Amino acid sequence: MDDMHTFPDCPPALSPEHAAALAPALGGFPAAAPAALEAPARSDEHGGYLNGKHVEAIVRAAETALEVRRRYQFFVWTQSNLQILLPHQLLSCGAYQRQRRELHFELFNNVAVVPELQLALSDNRGPLLLHLQQRWIEHRCKPLHVDVVELLEPELEPLRLALLAGGYSSLWVHGISRPQRPAEVESFFVLAPSGSHALVEGLPLQSMLLELLTPYLHGTWQRVQTVEREIHEAPRTAAAQARQTGACGITDREREILGWLREGMSNLQIGVKLGISALTVKNHVQKILRKLNAANRAQAVARAMSMNLLGRSPSEEAAVREDD
Repeated sequence: MDDMHTFPDCPPALSPEHAAALAPALGGFPAAAPAALEAPARSDEHGGYLNGKHVEAIVRAAETALEVRRRYQFFVWTQSNLQILLPHQLLSCGAYQRQRRELHFELFNNVAVVPELQLALSDNRGPLLLHLQQRWIEHRCKPLHVDVVELLEPELEPLRLALLAGGYSSLWVHGISRPQRPAEVESFFVLAPSGSHALVEGLPLQSMLLELLTPYLHGTWQRVQTVEREIHEAPRTAAAQARQTGACGITDREREILGWLREGMSNLQIGVKLGISALTVKNHVQKILRKLNAANRAQAVARAMSMNLLGRSPSEEAAVREDD
């Protein structure tokens, strides 16, 4: 598998019927009477209906997903508008890790979970997650509702009893796989509602909501994985670079320019501040990127900060001078 993230042909991220249902809330049509949002939209494939409250929650979930970067933010996001649409007490999130060449799962729960279930829903090689992935692929990569009582395989017997004992009578399963390669799963999600939460919406509507929201789950969880990995690796990378190059040989002038880059200034604005041309600033920035082995300005600033190359920002220095 290569390193390019792609969305699958199966299932589509947003069907024409779903897009039509969401268009009024997304600004796709001229604003009409408020009642337009309350008119239910039907999915012929699933047989479910979206009302105005569903559409509003979907739009809010999509908007707030853009702000999620860390694991704790992801958990808070799943417990807000996403919880309204897809009620669950347990959420197992799997993402493909290219270093390991396999899915890696993490479990999020808003109730206490017995260790047996915690392990079953986070062990990528365990029988439950492997079984659910296989059934999802056989279901043509479409949202899958699983009755726990039907998990009759001998190796699943202890887990079936544990799920039922915890009040989990059903599971919802969906994911993202490579186009034309259903067995190459990029991300995989298992939602377990308990008790009365299991039947908040009818199965057709719940299936449609899961299909609509899985691309947001996928994109948000992939982003969290990337950010968390970079945060974890940054100190080691920065320390190694500092040892190899003596803080990368950043000059005082380059440090000064990094400070203004942190403020979000352009080459021209920095040039005005320092009394040099924008071209000279550009040359300094190119040297900074090479020395810090950074792909862009934001990454250069992040690495410089992790290596303690920057002190107070210019705006902070100005504030201190004013206080004095």
